[in-house]
Amino acid sequence: MAGSSMISQADPKATCQVSLTKGTLLVAFAGAWGMCSAVPDAKEALRTLAGPPRPTSLCFDSSGLTHWDSRFLVFCRSLLAVARETGVAVDLAGLPEGAKGLLDLAEKVPERKGAAAGKRSEPLLAHVGNWCIEAWRGLPDIVEFIGDVTLACLKLVRGKAVFQASGFVGLMHQVGVEALPIVSLISLLVGLILAFVASIQLLQFGAQIYVSTIVGISMIRVMGAIMTGIIMAGRTGAAFAAEIGTMQVNEEIDALRTFGFSPTEFLVLPRMLALVLMMPLLCIYADLMGCLGGLIVGVGMLGINPLQYLTQTFNSIPLVNVFIGLVHSLVFGVLIALAGCYRGMRCGRSAMAVGQATTSAVVTGILSIVIATAIITWLCNILGV
Repeated sequence: MAGSSMISQADPKATCQVSLTKGTLLVAFAGAWGMCSAVPDAKEALRTLAGPPRPTSLCFDSSGLTHWDSRFLVFCRSLLAVARETGVAVDLAGLPEGAKGLLDLAEKVPERKGAAAGKRSEPLLAHVGNWCIEAWRGLPDIVEFIGDVTLACLKLVRGKAVFQASGFVGLMHQVGVEALPIVSLISLLVGLILAFVASIQLLQFGAQIYVSTIVGISMIRVMGAIMTGIIMAGRTGAAFAAEIGTMQVNEEIDALRTFGFSPTEFLVLPRMLALVLMMPLLCIYADLMGCLGGLIVGVGMLGINPLQYLTQTFNSIPLVNVFIGLVHSLVFGVLIALAGCYRGMRCGRSAMAVGQATTSAVVTGILSIVIATAIITWLCNILGV
């Protein structure tokens, strides 16, 4: 025997003895090699296999093996991998029949390249660049969708659009009446917060009466419309994307096309009309709830007379601010409906795609609201209103 070594035993029940004789490396297994047993380390066997002196062949002896499972296969697989890299001949005759079959199968089915590759962190600029490229590639699709919606609106003006009137009434109830509780709560809290923050500063100058002016102008000119738009983007826009996306998965949209109905007229147009009609009403309601929140702070915290508070509010708010808020709400209604319906119409045909479409609809809707607010504010500044 040219050399012999015993791998340190972590558990007496599982042993592995490595011996090198005339260029043949013999690996003898004994004991129980299972998941519940501590098995020896493969470092010694791998070091002997890699040499020097490098063996010419590798064989096994499993006569003392009482039990084995996947841990035994992993051990043998590591030896076979090194033997294949170093050009050492392998004889599997000494292994159990089941282990030989599984090892042969593992050799015949190679690991897919890149299957175990970890995720590489992408630089920020590369991520932004990829996002811009994807957005540019999707621009023609967005233009096509907007064109279809425009043609559907022209058909509606001519009285040739086809959609269910009963479904349209249900959509108006869903968009308008069912949204009142959440709009009431959020708008009231926003009015309370605006009044409280303003009162902290105004109390220093004894000008707490102007809390009504700050809350009234903020809510009626822009904040009421913005808060309503964000609420509807998260509630109704997501619902539109989920509904139409589910119809896409169930091939109901394909069925509409097969029967000669335009999905844009039948699905998108009534939803957009319902949201455009209800958004101004919800905006006015949100304005009133925001002013109510300011009234609560003004009367309860600052001790202002309720009649005096209301009089100051009416006298300090020009009528043009009401129209500006309504313009915001109309624009937001169109953008939210387009974002939700577009993401639903372009949804993939899987459950995961429906979730992604819903998330994209909310993000797109809120982003559109912010951009539209900036543009309208800039135009109002130019026009001097």
